[in-house]
Amino acid sequence: MAIFSHQRHHWAYVWIPIVGAFIWFSTLWAMLITWLATGRPHYVSMTSNQHIPLISDIAADILKPLFITSCSITAVTFILDLVFERYLRHSGRLVPDMRTRERVFSSLAILGSVLGGAGLILLSIFDVRRHKPFHDSFLLVFIVGVALSAIFTVVEFRWIHKDFQYAPLLKRSYWMKSVIAGVLIILAIAFAGTEFKVVNVGAIFEWIIAMGFTFYLLTFYYDLRQSKGVHKGELSADRLNNSNGRYRMRQTA
Repeated sequence: MAIFSHQRHHWAYVWIPIVGAFIWFSTLWAMLITWLATGRPHYVSMTSNQHIPLISDIAADILKPLFITSCSITAVTFILDLVFERYLRHSGRLVPDMRTRERVFSSLAILGSVLGGAGLILLSIFDVRRHKPFHDSFLLVFIVGVALSAIFTVVEFRWIHKDFQYAPLLKRSYWMKSVIAGVLIILAIAFAGTEFKVVNVGAIFEWIIAMGFTFYLLTFYYDLRQSKGVHKGELSADRLNNSNGRYRMRQTA
């Protein structure tokens, strides 16, 4: 019974990225369906030649309370994902940071998530129809914060991966984050270049990026779930340094 209970300990926090991803993805679809179901209205904040609304155009209308709630939950869960991952590595329930540089990048990733999360909440409050300058500024803060957090996380995982090259779960997590974050950053650059010049194309990029962010959030479910059945301190840096590679052998078995 004790072993069974311990294996389920991860369930308390492994649901955090799932909740965040579900709330975010569901809200986006609710907004899109509302726009389509109401006859594709032309919102006040849309330009005269704009046929596809930006997320912020729909969010500034009757769905603003839903959008604020969703952004707040998503921001908090995103930050908690990184905080819990840092805690689990520090407590020896996930593959640890073996050097100071990994811990520095992990801390920077958390700071980036706080910056991005704050931008997300504030851009939902200061909508594009009533507070456009503030909204655009906070949108930039959100994009930059999330991008920096993703970059720092990928760099951290890269360094950890160099120490545990034969750990398959870690390798998959590293590549998932690298590919998804890389694609989203490229799309964000494309969005920035088309938002004002070719607004309909920019709107399409924005919707794709927002939907894709869901998958980045879900990568943390994969990370946190790796602590299942792992006792506190089992994967501590000191213990692994003295294990003569036995952890690598167990991962490849």
